[in-house]
Amino acid sequence: MSSPDRDEILQAVSSAVLAVTRHLSVREVLQVIVRSAQRLLDARYAALGVPADDGSFAEFVAEGITDKQWDAIGPLPRQHGMLGAMLREGTPARLPDLREDPRFEWWPKAHPVMKDFLGVPIRDADQVIGIIFLANKRTPGGFTQEDQDLLTLFAAHAAIALTNARLYERGRELAMLEERNRVARELHDAVTQKLFSLRLTAEAAATMLDKAPEKARAELERVQRLAGEALSELRAVIVELRPAELDHHGLAETLRKHVRMLDRLHPSLVTFECDELPPLDSAVEVAVLRVAQEALHNALRHSGAERVSVRLVFEGGRLALTVHDDGDGFEQGESRGLGLVSMRDRAESVGGVMTVSSAPGQGTTVRVEVGL
Repeated sequence: MSSPDRDEILQAVSSAVLAVTRHLSVREVLQVIVRSAQRLLDARYAALGVPADDGSFAEFVAEGITDKQWDAIGPLPRQHGMLGAMLREGTPARLPDLREDPRFEWWPKAHPVMKDFLGVPIRDADQVIGIIFLANKRTPGGFTQEDQDLLTLFAAHAAIALTNARLYERGRELAMLEERNRVARELHDAVTQKLFSLRLTAEAAATMLDKAPEKARAELERVQRLAGEALSELRAVIVELRPAELDHHGLAETLRKHVRMLDRLHPSLVTFECDELPPLDSAVEVAVLRVAQEALHNALRHSGAERVSVRLVFEGGRLALTVHDDGDGFEQGESRGLGLVSMRDRAESVGGVMTVSSAPGQGTTVRVEVGL
C-alpha cells in the first residue's frame, strides 16, 4: 500500500473513531479501534486491554481469535508477562519474536502462537490506562517504526474514548449529587419548617385544651391548615422528583434509555427486555424506575458482573421487574450498604413485593411485582 493511500485510509479511520465515541459504547469504540489497527497494519492478531485494580482486565477486546478459540483458551488474561510489563513500564515494545523476550512468561495451552509483536501503551497524561498490541504481521519483515507510529495514533484514539467515558460518568455523578442537594434544601426550607410550626402549634393547643377550649380550637384549626400546606408542598417536591422522561416516554422507554447509557459507560454488558405494558399509575412508574436504578447501580459497582439483564413484563395482572447479574453475589443478611431496605420500601409504597435472591459466586436477582 502506498503512503498516500495509507494516509488516506488512516485519516478516514481516525475520523470514524472520533465520531463513534459520541454514539457507541466504550467497548464498541475499542473494538472499532482494534479492528481498524489490525486491518491497516496487516496483523493477524490485535487486542486492547484496560487494567482493573484486582490484577485482571476491566476491558479486553481482540481480533483474530474466534469464539471457539476463546472458549478453549479459558479466562481472560491477567496482568502478567509482557502485558503486565507494558502496563508497568509504559513504553512501546516492538519485537521480532515475543517468545524470546525475557518479559514473556507463558500462554494457555490453546492460545495461538504469536511471534512478531508490536505493543503501545494507552496514556491519559502520565497515567497508563491500557495497552494495544498486534502480533504476527502477515507481510514479511515484521512490524516497522512506521507501524509503531500508526499504532501510537490508534492508542491516542483509545485514550480519548476511555477518558471521555470517565468524564461523562463523573459529570453525571456530580449532576445527580447536585440534584440531591437541591431537593434536600427544598425539603428543609419548605416542608421541615412547616412541620416545625405544626408541632409547636399542636403543643400550644394541648396546653390550652382544659383551661381555654376556644383558644385551643383556634390553634387546632391552625394545625389543620398548616398540615394541609405541608402536604401540598411535600407533594410538589415529590412531583419534581418524578423524572421528566417518564412524562415524555413512559416507564419502558425511560428504563430502556437508562440501560443503554449504562451499557455505554460500563464494561459489563447491560441488556433490557420489555413486553407491551398497560397504562401505569404515576407512583408505580416512579417506584419501579427507582428500584431498577438502584439495583443496576449495585450490580455495576459492587458485584463484578460481566452481564446484567433487566426485564420488565406484565403477566397475570401484575407488573414484574427483574434485574439479574452474574456477579459475586453475597450471603443473605450481608447486604448492608446495597440500599435494599429503601428499595423494598419503594416497592411496598405502591403495594408491591420485592424479593432478592443471591449467594456467593451465583450472582444476584432482584424482583419486584406490583398488582395493577
